[in-house]
Amino acid sequence: MLNLGQLLGSGIFSVPGAVLNSVGSIGLSLSFWAISSMFALVALLSYTELASFFPRRSGAEVVFLEQAYPRPRFFVPTTFAMIAVLLSFSATNSVVFAQYTLTLFDLPVTDYSQTVVALGVATFSVGVVAASTKWSLRAVNVLGIFKVFSLVFVAVTGVAVLAGFTRVSDPFANFHNVWQGSSTNPNALATALVKTNFAYTGWSNAFNVLGEVKGKSPARTARSAGLISIGIVTVLFLTVNVAYIAAVPLDELKGSGQLVGGLFFEHVFGGHWASKILPVLVAFSCVGNITVGKARVLREVACQGLLPYATFFASTRPFGTPLGPVALKYALTVLVISVLPARDAFNFTVDLASYPALVFQAATAIGLWRLRTRRAREGLPKSPFQVWNIVVVLWLLNCVFLLVMPWVPPEDGHADVSFWYATYLVVSIDLLLLCALYYYVWIILLPKIGGYYIVEEVVELGGGALTSRLARKYRARSPEERPLLASPASE
Repeated sequence: MLNLGQLLGSGIFSVPGAVLNSVGSIGLSLSFWAISSMFALVALLSYTELASFFPRRSGAEVVFLEQAYPRPRFFVPTTFAMIAVLLSFSATNSVVFAQYTLTLFDLPVTDYSQTVVALGVATFSVGVVAASTKWSLRAVNVLGIFKVFSLVFVAVTGVAVLAGFTRVSDPFANFHNVWQGSSTNPNALATALVKTNFAYTGWSNAFNVLGEVKGKSPARTARSAGLISIGIVTVLFLTVNVAYIAAVPLDELKGSGQLVGGLFFEHVFGGHWASKILPVLVAFSCVGNITVGKARVLREVACQGLLPYATFFASTRPFGTPLGPVALKYALTVLVISVLPARDAFNFTVDLASYPALVFQAATAIGLWRLRTRRAREGLPKSPFQVWNIVVVLWLLNCVFLLVMPWVPPEDGHADVSFWYATYLVVSIDLLLLCALYYYVWIILLPKIGGYYIVEEVVELGGGALTSRLARKYRARSPEERPLLASPASE
C-alpha cells in the first residue's frame, strides 16, 4: 500500500496523451508503457541487493549513495537532501486538479483560470495540513481510495467499450496500423519515456522505511511488495491505455494534454452526468498528493542538520504540525505555478523533477558495483539477492539514455513545451551545481569560519531502526567563545 499510494497518482490520467503525441503511434505508446514497467522491475531487483547490504537503515537511495560514495564526506546526503527540498513543490498535482475541476464545471481552461484554481487548491491543502496533521492524514487515507477506484472504474469501462456495450461505434478503429506515424527522433522518444517513468514513480517507497520492516529479511519483504505493486499497476496502466485508445479518436488523444481521462468519459457517456465521474475522482486523487508527504520529508531533512534554521523547520509549534516545511513547500509551489506559462507547467515540472533523479539513479547503479567490489575486498559474503550484471546494465542504460537523448534537438524545436526544449535540462544542472555550492558553504566554509567541524551521529529510533544526523563539534576554545559561535540549530 505504501507503493501503490504513490504509483496510483495523477500520472495515468495526465501523461498518456503527451506520450502518444511524442512517439506518434499507438504501438510505440503501448510499448513505452510496457518498457517502463520493465525498467521499474530491473531497478527494483537492484534495490533489493543494495537493501540487503543495509537491512536496518531507512532512506533507500540516499543510504545506498552515501555508502557507495563516502568521499567527499557528507556530499551525497547533503546534495540529495537539497534536491529534495528544491523540487518539493506540488505544481503537477495542483495543475492537474485545476484542469479537471474546470472541465467538471464546463469552464474554459485558460492560463488565468488554471493558475487561479491551482493556487487555490495549493492554499487550501496548506491550510488543512497546517491546522491538523491528524485530519490531513485522515483526508489523505480517504482520498487514497479514489485512486484505486478511479483506475479500476476506467479499466472496467474500457472493457465495456471494447465489448460494444457503449455509444462508441468502432472501438477498434485506432488499433489498425498501430505503428503508423512512429517517431524516430531521440528527443521525442526520451520525452515519452520520461513521462511513462513518471507514472511508475513510487515502486520503491517501501525501501524508504526499510528500518521499520519487521522480520528476518526486510529486503525480501520490500522486494515482494515491489513486485506485487509493479504487477498491479502494469496491468491497470496497460488496460487503462487500451481503454483510452478504444474510446477517443487518435487526433484528440494526441492533443488531449492532461485531460485524456476527461475525454475518455465524454466519448463514452456523452452529455450524461456519468461523464463527470472521472474528473471528480481525478481531482480528489490529486488533492491527497499535494502537501502531506513531502512536508514530512523536509522536516526530516531539517532534523538531520542539513538545512539552515533547522529549529524552525523541525518544529511542530504551535499546532503540532510541520508548519515550516509546509510553508516552504507552499512558497515553491506558488513560485512554480506563477512563473511558468500555464500550458507548459505540467510538462516542465515533470521533466525538471526527472533529470536530477536520473543522475542519482545512474550513480546508484554504478554504486552497486562499487559496493560489491568493496565487500569482496573486505571478505564479506555476497548478497543472497545478487542480481545478474545484465539487470544493472539495463537499468544504467535507461538512465544514460534519458540523460543524453533529451539534448538532441526535437523536430519542431520545442519538444513538449512552447519554449526552448532544453530549458529544464539547463535548470536541472544549475540546481545540482547550486546544491554543490550549498555543500561547500554549509559543510566546509562555515565550519572553518565558525571553528567547528561536522560529524555524523547514528540515532536509534526504537525497534532496531537507525537513522543518522549531522552535528557540530567545536574545536578547543574557551567557554566564553562558544555561545557566540553556536546557533539555535546546534543547540
